[in-house]
Amino acid sequence: MRRPEIVRGLYVNRWAVLGGRIRELIDVARRTEINALVLDVKDDRGFVLYRSRVPLARAIGADTTMPVSASRIRALLDTMRANGIFPIARIVVAKDPILADAHLEWAVQRRDRGTPWLDSNGRPWLDPHQRAVWSYAADLAAEAVGLGFSEVQFDYVRFPDERRMLRESRFPLARGRSRARVIHEQLAFLRTRMASLGVPMAIDVFGLTTSHSSDMGIGQQWEEFIDQADVVLPMTYPSHYSAGTYGLARPNASPYATIDHAMTDALARSRGIAGAARIVPWYQDFTLGAPRYGVRKLRAQMQAGYDHGVWSWILWNPGSRYTVAAFSSEIDTIADAASSTHSR
Repeated sequence: MRRPEIVRGLYVNRWAVLGGRIRELIDVARRTEINALVLDVKDDRGFVLYRSRVPLARAIGADTTMPVSASRIRALLDTMRANGIFPIARIVVAKDPILADAHLEWAVQRRDRGTPWLDSNGRPWLDPHQRAVWSYAADLAAEAVGLGFSEVQFDYVRFPDERRMLRESRFPLARGRSRARVIHEQLAFLRTRMASLGVPMAIDVFGLTTSHSSDMGIGQQWEEFIDQADVVLPMTYPSHYSAGTYGLARPNASPYATIDHAMTDALARSRGIAGAARIVPWYQDFTLGAPRYGVRKLRAQMQAGYDHGVWSWILWNPGSRYTVAAFSSEIDTIADAASSTHSR
């Protein structure tokens, strides 16, 4: 299926597919401007959605917890396409405790003991230097495309974001390379593997990458990744910006201003870079702290993007429950999008 010029998407978690909520979301897409759904092919616990033919997935049991049959996935994707819905496969790369537990030698190692480093939830992470980890993600991507997905979105293409990781861990495979260079090389590898599949490659990145000059310790630096994918999705959730960011006392209470600043910086930094990816922001359709997010806050984020000519977006709600009242009827052209009115 050809990628729409304007993408308006929703994230669909594993349980929404297993439990049938996916049917409700397909119906929402049929009735509104929504024209894409992002399905968790491999989530941040390492679970693969369906029974896989990828040898490593089978060997570590990543596909054995309530898997969907491949035939059911094909049928689901057929239904999505029949309703004009662009199917996107989300594949988490570095945050995969199943693979890290099965191959401790591929996990981030503690500096003091050489045992796997654990995050604040007690889970190991995969070392972004490990090419076997890259290959696993690429193999799952190829399988997903073979089943009928029309785009692959790689998430957690980064180092862990806990500051203590930098002082507690060691990376013997770094060989003098910066974290940002390692992530650049990882993305270049994935893009090479994706080239023969004939579908776009997308990556999720931290929202602050649009504006921060460094890699923030996670290896994501705008100029190092913006030309290594077809689509880049900064996670510009206002609730994730600390007080004072962009001069805003409470970014979460100022969704329009937060997105406005983020898009201003993102577009400026991409300008002049050959082969720069298309920018499709993630917006938040969830409440984290005050104020409560509803139609007005959701539309404010959308409008901030539109005012920069960024017509596409994908919404994140961890439970895949969305504010349908915020959606417009189907938008056929950019001119229609430009003329739409949304409250700030």
